[in-house]
Amino acid sequence: MNAAGGHLLDPDGFPLFSLKDINRLPFEVKEGIYRRLVPEAVFERFPIDRATGAGPDGRRSITTICPDGIGLLRIEVRRDPGDRDCLFFVEVADTPFRQIELSFCLINDPDGPRFDIDRDEQGRDNCFGTLRRNRDEEIKAMTAGLSPNQVRRGLKMFSGFFRQFEAFVASLGVDIIVAEPLSYSNAIRYERYGFDYVTGKQLMLWINQEFHPGGELFRRLDGSTPFRQPGMEKTVRGRSWAIHDGILPCPWDEVKIYKTVGVNAGIDTFPERLF
Repeated sequence: MNAAGGHLLDPDGFPLFSLKDINRLPFEVKEGIYRRLVPEAVFERFPIDRATGAGPDGRRSITTICPDGIGLLRIEVRRDPGDRDCLFFVEVADTPFRQIELSFCLINDPDGPRFDIDRDEQGRDNCFGTLRRNRDEEIKAMTAGLSPNQVRRGLKMFSGFFRQFEAFVASLGVDIIVAEPLSYSNAIRYERYGFDYVTGKQLMLWINQEFHPGGELFRRLDGSTPFRQPGMEKTVRGRSWAIHDGILPCPWDEVKIYKTVGVNAGIDTFPERLF
């Protein structure tokens, strides 16, 4: 990654300002740039060569999708190319407003047990439980300490990834990262990394208020389902499962967040949180 004064440059020394700019470069050049987004801990923990993206058998473990003409990037890292699940997956995109959207990020422990919450009871893809649910698998996942939408436990690499990602965004001269948290627990996690709300802050504050004793959501933790047990209001994970179970009077959507690069907004909508 060539840079002068911190700005990302192409091989001829011209500055790059977007994913679309990077995606115009020859594949081996843009692949080398994007590989810098793979968490350092991936290369420390798994036998994947950073320079080639290959495992010990020479097969590629890193797949980079970055089509010319489009401001889109997807990186998939598997310990073995034949693995069902990525150990690291990220999708990011340019926005029309010179921002970078962190669309999706997954980090899975390939050695951990798998919970098929991403398939319904008939085996159909359910978009991580957002279309149809597999409650039996969700109960197993919740009991194992996972949050909604997790098929495996994580690897505790998000912090390192986000530092690398924020530096990458800054190197393009972009100062805003945007995202849409998939769940309540995701939203709380993003708060910890300095995000503020475009929309949804009042909902998050209302959720915290109503999970306190006497509140509407507190009363709905009535034991009517495994995801609505008394005491779940005390933890981020517990609240998140209850919300996933439909405890809110409205759908979980329209929560949009942003981060100014290099700035921590200091938002904390669940200050008493436990995990």
